[in-house]
Amino acid sequence: MAANTFSSTRSLKVRSWQRCSKQVRERRARLYLIWRCTVMLLCWHD
Repeated sequence: MAANTFSSTRSLKVRSWQRCSKQVRERRARLYLIWRCTVMLLCWHD
């Protein structure tokens, strides 16, 4: 019983970690796109 509870808790932690890492990757990609657009706009006047 305890081993089964431990494995289900462990899989829940892994699942939440995967969801969190996906959100971090999406946020980093969005920030990178915003950064690139800003740099292009700033360099456009030169």
